[in-house]
Amino acid sequence: MSKGAIFIILLFIFIVALIIYFFIDKRKYEKSSYKKETNKSYSQVRFDKGFNGEYLTFEKLGELGGYSKKLANVYIPKEDGTTTEIDLIFIHQTGIYVIESKNYSGWIFGDEKDRFWTQTFKNGTKEKFYNPIWQNNSHIKYLKELLKHKGYNIKNENYSSIIVFSERCTLKKIQTYSNNVYVVKREELVDIMKNIMNGLNQVISPEEIINIYNTLKPYTNVSEELKREHIDNVMEYKQR
Repeated sequence: MSKGAIFIILLFIFIVALIIYFFIDKRKYEKSSYKKETNKSYSQVRFDKGFNGEYLTFEKLGELGGYSKKLANVYIPKEDGTTTEIDLIFIHQTGIYVIESKNYSGWIFGDEKDRFWTQTFKNGTKEKFYNPIWQNNSHIKYLKELLKHKGYNIKNENYSSIIVFSERCTLKKIQTYSNNVYVVKREELVDIMKNIMNGLNQVISPEEIINIYNTLKPYTNVSEELKREHIDNVMEYKQR
């Protein structure tokens, strides 16, 4: 058999395997809780790095015990009429966990006190990105204000900020100082959250969890116009 024929056969096998992989992967996604919660299409999530990271983290949260509810892409209003978008909110008997998903690769360097963190690639290229702890602090600030306005009395210590990075990156040097702030890789998320929750008392009843979920759910069903306005506001802020 010629080399050309062997190449064609191997190429055919590769294409068939790829089709089978995507078929299985799509079926898995269609049955996921993230699909049920967000109604995003498979192609939206599979080919968008940010959404794919959220999806993987959202599904990881389902491995945790205790009564809970999860939300994704929650657009919380701010006093100036703009919004802040929270990637994931995990409402659990032990508190409210606000999650910022960073589906990055490379080496990650960051200090809670610094405005910008650094992503370094193997070729030596470096990119700066806004401190995700500060970013999530802002999310939590406006979430607290909204829930307080809606009549919920959740104590400050019952909110946790969790920054979740991809398995594809290495957290090379990360410094945190505040209580209830965690920077983790997705593969560590379940174990670390179990450790956080271990020994904590129930501070939110199942009924209140449902009520908070129902209060926040409308803020996930926003128009495409509002989403575009949010992105424009974020881009404008980054250029300042």
